[in-house]
Amino acid sequence: MTAFFDRLADRIADIDSIVSVGLDPDTDRLPDEVRDADLPRWEFNRRIIDATHEHAAVFKPNAAFYEDPEGWRALERTVEYARETGVPVLLDAKRADIGNTSRQYAKVLDSVDAVTLNPFLGRDSLAPFLDREDAGCFLLCRTSNPGGADVQELELADGGLVYERVADLASEWNDNGNVGLVVGATTPDELRTVRERVPDLPFLVPGVGAQGGDADAAATYAMATNGAGLVNSTRGIIFAGEDSERSYADAAEEAARNLKERLNRYR
Repeated sequence: MTAFFDRLADRIADIDSIVSVGLDPDTDRLPDEVRDADLPRWEFNRRIIDATHEHAAVFKPNAAFYEDPEGWRALERTVEYARETGVPVLLDAKRADIGNTSRQYAKVLDSVDAVTLNPFLGRDSLAPFLDREDAGCFLLCRTSNPGGADVQELELADGGLVYERVADLASEWNDNGNVGLVVGATTPDELRTVRERVPDLPFLVPGVGAQGGDADAAATYAMATNGAGLVNSTRGIIFAGEDSERSYADAAEEAARNLKERLNRYR
Protein backbone atom coordinates (compact mmCIF):
# COMPACT_ATOMS: atom_id res chain seq x y z
CA MET A 1 0.00 0.00 0.00
CA THR A 2 1.21 3.52 -0.76
CA ALA A 3 2.70 5.37 2.20
CA PHE A 4 0.31 7.67 4.05
CA PHE A 5 2.18 10.89 3.38
CA ASP A 6 2.29 10.14 -0.33
CA ARG A 7 -1.45 9.55 -0.29
CA LEU A 8 -1.96 12.72 1.71
CA ALA A 9 0.16 14.79 -0.71
CA ASP A 10 -1.91 13.45 -3.60
CA ARG A 11 -5.14 14.28 -1.76
CA ILE A 12 -3.94 17.82 -1.05
CA ALA A 13 -2.99 18.34 -4.68
CA ASP A 14 -6.29 16.92 -5.94
CA ILE A 15 -8.56 19.14 -3.83
CA ASP A 16 -6.18 22.07 -3.25
CA SER A 17 -6.68 21.96 0.50
CA ILE A 18 -4.63 21.30 3.63
CA VAL A 19 -7.65 21.49 5.95
CA SER A 20 -8.04 18.80 8.58
CA VAL A 21 -11.63 18.70 9.81
CA GLY A 22 -11.82 17.60 13.42
CA LEU A 23 -14.74 15.34 14.29
CA ASP A 24 -15.26 15.83 18.02
CA PRO A 25 -19.03 15.44 18.56
CA ASP A 26 -19.37 16.89 22.06
CA THR A 27 -22.71 15.46 23.19
CA ASP A 28 -23.54 18.67 25.07
CA ARG A 29 -23.36 20.66 21.84
CA LEU A 30 -25.12 18.38 19.37
CA PRO A 31 -28.03 20.07 17.59
CA ASP A 32 -31.58 18.99 18.37
CA GLU A 33 -32.04 17.52 14.90
CA VAL A 34 -29.69 14.60 15.66
CA ARG A 35 -30.33 13.99 19.35
CA ASP A 36 -33.06 11.41 18.72
CA ALA A 37 -31.02 9.38 16.24
CA ASP A 38 -29.96 5.83 17.12
CA LEU A 39 -26.33 7.01 17.27
CA PRO A 40 -26.43 10.81 17.57
CA ARG A 41 -22.66 11.25 17.28
CA TRP A 42 -22.59 9.18 14.12
CA GLU A 43 -25.53 11.04 12.60
CA PHE A 44 -23.86 14.36 13.42
CA ASN A 45 -20.57 13.22 11.89
CA ARG A 46 -22.27 11.83 8.80
CA ARG A 47 -23.80 15.18 7.98
CA ILE A 48 -20.52 16.99 8.66
CA ILE A 49 -18.68 14.57 6.37
CA ASP A 50 -21.25 15.03 3.62
CA ALA A 51 -20.95 18.80 3.93
CA THR A 52 -17.17 19.16 4.15
CA HIS A 53 -15.51 16.22 2.40
CA GLU A 54 -14.74 18.25 -0.73
CA HIS A 55 -12.61 20.60 1.40
CA ALA A 56 -11.08 18.04 3.80
CA ALA A 57 -7.60 16.68 3.29
CA VAL A 58 -8.31 14.43 6.28
CA PHE A 59 -10.94 13.90 8.92
CA LYS A 60 -9.55 13.86 12.46
CA PRO A 61 -11.76 12.30 15.14
CA ASN A 62 -10.45 12.62 18.68
CA ALA A 63 -10.75 9.33 20.56
CA ALA A 64 -11.78 11.10 23.77
CA PHE A 65 -15.23 11.83 22.34
CA TYR A 66 -15.97 8.16 21.64
CA GLU A 67 -14.76 6.24 24.69
CA ASP A 68 -18.01 4.51 25.62
CA PRO A 69 -19.88 1.61 23.93
CA GLU A 70 -22.11 3.78 21.75
CA GLY A 71 -19.19 6.07 21.07
CA TRP A 72 -17.02 3.29 19.67
CA ARG A 73 -19.89 2.22 17.40
CA ALA A 74 -20.24 5.81 16.22
CA LEU A 75 -16.50 6.06 15.62
CA GLU A 76 -16.39 2.83 13.61
CA ARG A 77 -19.18 4.00 11.35
CA THR A 78 -17.60 7.44 11.06
CA VAL A 79 -14.26 6.02 9.97
CA GLU A 80 -15.85 3.69 7.43
CA TYR A 81 -18.01 6.42 5.97
CA ALA A 82 -15.22 9.00 5.80
CA ARG A 83 -12.97 6.60 3.94
CA GLU A 84 -15.79 5.75 1.52
CA THR A 85 -15.79 9.43 0.52
CA GLY A 86 -12.09 9.15 -0.33
CA VAL A 87 -10.89 11.12 2.69
CA PRO A 88 -8.23 9.52 4.93
CA VAL A 89 -8.79 9.36 8.68
CA LEU A 90 -6.30 10.54 11.28
CA LEU A 91 -7.21 9.32 14.77
CA ASP A 92 -6.18 11.81 17.43
CA ALA A 93 -5.41 9.40 20.26
CA LYS A 94 -1.96 10.45 21.51
CA ARG A 95 -1.00 6.84 22.11
CA ALA A 96 2.24 5.18 23.23
CA ASP A 97 3.14 2.74 25.96
CA ILE A 98 5.58 -0.04 26.71
CA GLY A 99 5.83 -3.47 25.11
CA ASN A 100 2.69 -5.43 24.52
CA THR A 101 0.44 -2.50 25.45
CA SER A 102 1.81 -0.40 22.62
CA ARG A 103 1.41 -3.30 20.22
CA GLN A 104 -2.26 -3.47 21.21
CA TYR A 105 -2.69 0.25 20.70
CA ALA A 106 -1.07 0.01 17.26
CA LYS A 107 -3.79 -2.35 16.05
CA VAL A 108 -5.93 0.75 15.52
CA LEU A 109 -3.89 1.31 12.35
CA ASP A 110 -5.77 -1.62 10.83
CA SER A 111 -8.77 0.71 10.68
CA VAL A 112 -7.43 4.27 10.29
CA ASP A 113 -4.76 5.87 8.13
CA ALA A 114 -2.76 7.79 10.72
CA VAL A 115 -2.56 8.45 14.45
CA THR A 116 -1.14 10.98 16.89
CA LEU A 117 1.48 9.69 19.34
CA ASN A 118 3.18 10.78 22.55
CA PRO A 119 6.99 10.49 22.23
CA PHE A 120 7.67 10.85 25.96
CA LEU A 121 8.31 7.12 26.48
CA GLY A 122 10.92 6.97 23.73
CA ARG A 123 11.55 5.07 20.50
CA ASP A 124 10.68 1.58 21.73
CA SER A 125 7.19 2.68 22.80
CA LEU A 126 6.55 4.00 19.28
CA ALA A 127 8.06 1.08 17.39
CA PRO A 128 4.79 -0.82 16.74
CA PHE A 129 3.44 2.32 15.08
CA LEU A 130 6.59 3.42 13.26
CA ASP A 131 7.03 -0.09 11.84
CA ARG A 132 3.76 0.32 9.92
CA GLU A 133 5.25 1.75 6.74
CA ASP A 134 1.85 2.58 5.23
CA ALA A 135 0.57 4.54 8.27
CA GLY A 136 1.15 8.14 9.34
CA CYS A 137 2.57 8.83 12.80
CA PHE A 138 2.28 12.39 14.14
CA LEU A 139 4.40 12.90 17.27
CA LEU A 140 3.50 15.60 19.78
CA CYS A 141 6.18 18.27 19.59
CA ARG A 142 5.02 21.81 20.51
CA THR A 143 1.36 21.59 21.34
CA SER A 144 -1.24 24.36 21.09
CA ASN A 145 -2.34 24.46 24.74
CA PRO A 146 -0.89 27.16 27.05
CA GLY A 147 0.56 24.58 29.45
CA GLY A 148 2.59 22.97 26.69
CA ALA A 149 5.44 25.29 27.60
CA ASP A 150 5.71 23.75 31.08
CA VAL A 151 7.69 20.82 29.69
CA GLN A 152 8.19 21.45 25.98
CA GLU A 153 10.19 24.65 26.48
CA LEU A 154 12.43 23.38 29.26
CA GLU A 155 16.11 23.94 28.50
CA LEU A 156 18.34 20.91 28.09
CA ALA A 157 21.93 20.58 29.22
CA ASP A 158 23.19 21.29 25.71
CA GLY A 159 21.23 24.55 25.56
CA GLY A 160 18.45 23.28 23.34
CA LEU A 161 14.80 22.99 24.28
CA VAL A 162 12.73 19.85 24.78
CA TYR A 163 10.48 20.45 21.76
CA GLU A 164 13.52 21.01 19.56
CA ARG A 165 14.99 17.69 20.70
CA VAL A 166 11.68 15.96 19.96
CA ALA A 167 11.80 17.34 16.43
CA ASP A 168 15.36 16.07 15.98
CA LEU A 169 14.47 12.62 17.29
CA ALA A 170 11.44 12.43 15.03
CA SER A 171 13.69 13.07 12.07
CA GLU A 172 16.07 10.34 13.26
CA TRP A 173 13.16 7.90 13.67
CA ASN A 174 11.77 8.55 10.19
CA ASP A 175 13.33 5.49 8.56
CA ASN A 176 10.05 4.58 6.86
CA GLY A 177 9.10 8.08 5.83
CA ASN A 178 5.97 7.95 7.98
CA VAL A 179 6.74 10.42 10.79
CA GLY A 180 5.19 13.85 11.19
CA LEU A 181 4.89 16.32 14.06
CA VAL A 182 2.11 18.08 15.93
CA VAL A 183 3.06 21.75 16.20
CA GLY A 184 0.47 24.29 17.28
CA ALA A 185 -0.58 27.45 15.47
CA THR A 186 -0.79 29.24 18.83
CA THR A 187 3.03 29.38 18.96
CA PRO A 188 3.97 30.71 15.50
CA ASP A 189 7.62 31.43 16.39
CA GLU A 190 8.13 27.86 17.54
CA LEU A 191 6.25 26.62 14.49
CA ARG A 192 8.73 28.42 12.26
CA THR A 193 11.68 27.15 14.32
CA VAL A 194 10.59 23.53 14.02
CA ARG A 195 9.95 23.84 10.28
CA GLU A 196 13.47 25.21 9.76
CA ARG A 197 14.82 22.33 11.83
CA VAL A 198 12.99 19.51 10.03
CA PRO A 199 11.96 20.59 6.52
CA ASP A 200 11.10 17.04 5.48
CA LEU A 201 8.53 16.21 8.20
CA PRO A 202 4.84 16.98 7.60
CA PHE A 203 3.10 18.89 10.37
CA LEU A 204 -0.36 18.60 11.84
CA VAL A 205 -1.02 22.15 13.03
CA PRO A 206 -3.88 22.46 15.56
CA GLY A 207 -5.09 25.59 17.28
CA VAL A 208 -6.62 27.42 14.31
CA GLY A 209 -10.19 28.53 14.93
CA ALA A 210 -11.57 28.39 18.47
CA GLN A 211 -8.08 28.51 20.02
CA GLY A 212 -7.18 31.64 18.07
CA GLY A 213 -3.99 30.33 16.49
CA ASP A 214 -2.15 32.06 13.65
CA ALA A 215 -3.72 30.63 10.49
CA ASP A 216 -1.27 32.44 8.24
CA ALA A 217 1.76 30.95 9.99
CA ALA A 218 0.05 27.58 10.06
CA ALA A 219 -0.40 27.60 6.30
CA THR A 220 3.11 28.87 5.69
CA TYR A 221 4.87 26.19 7.72
CA ALA A 222 2.57 23.13 7.77
CA MET A 223 3.74 21.52 4.55
CA ALA A 224 6.93 19.51 4.22
CA THR A 225 9.08 19.30 1.13
CA ASN A 226 7.04 16.28 -0.03
CA GLY A 227 3.85 18.35 -0.24
CA ALA A 228 2.15 16.88 2.84
CA GLY A 229 0.94 18.87 5.84
CA LEU A 230 -2.29 19.70 7.64
CA VAL A 231 -3.95 22.56 9.48
CA ASN A 232 -6.75 21.42 11.76
CA SER A 233 -9.91 23.16 12.81
CA THR A 234 -12.56 21.39 14.85
CA ARG A 235 -15.02 23.57 16.76
CA GLY A 236 -14.57 26.40 14.27
CA ILE A 237 -16.03 24.12 11.58
CA ILE A 238 -18.35 21.56 13.12
CA PHE A 239 -20.03 24.03 15.48
CA ALA A 240 -19.93 27.03 13.17
CA GLY A 241 -23.72 26.99 12.95
CA GLU A 242 -24.47 27.27 16.68
CA ASP A 243 -25.32 30.96 16.46
CA SER A 244 -26.79 30.81 12.99
CA GLU A 245 -30.23 30.19 11.56
CA ARG A 246 -28.72 27.96 8.88
CA SER A 247 -28.32 24.22 9.29
CA TYR A 248 -25.17 23.18 11.07
CA ALA A 249 -24.08 21.22 7.99
CA ASP A 250 -24.35 24.28 5.74
CA ALA A 251 -22.45 26.38 8.25
CA ALA A 252 -19.75 23.73 8.52
CA GLU A 253 -19.35 23.60 4.74
CA GLU A 254 -18.93 27.37 4.58
CA ALA A 255 -16.43 27.40 7.46
CA ALA A 256 -14.33 24.61 5.91
CA ARG A 257 -14.38 26.30 2.51
CA ASN A 258 -13.44 29.69 3.97
CA LEU A 259 -10.56 28.18 5.94
CA LYS A 260 -9.31 26.38 2.85
CA GLU A 261 -9.34 29.59 0.85
CA ARG A 262 -7.59 31.54 3.59
CA LEU A 263 -4.86 28.94 4.05
CA ASN A 264 -4.30 28.71 0.32
CA ARG A 265 -3.32 32.36 0.20
CA TYR A 266 -0.27 31.63 2.35
CA ARG A 267 1.00 28.22 1.29
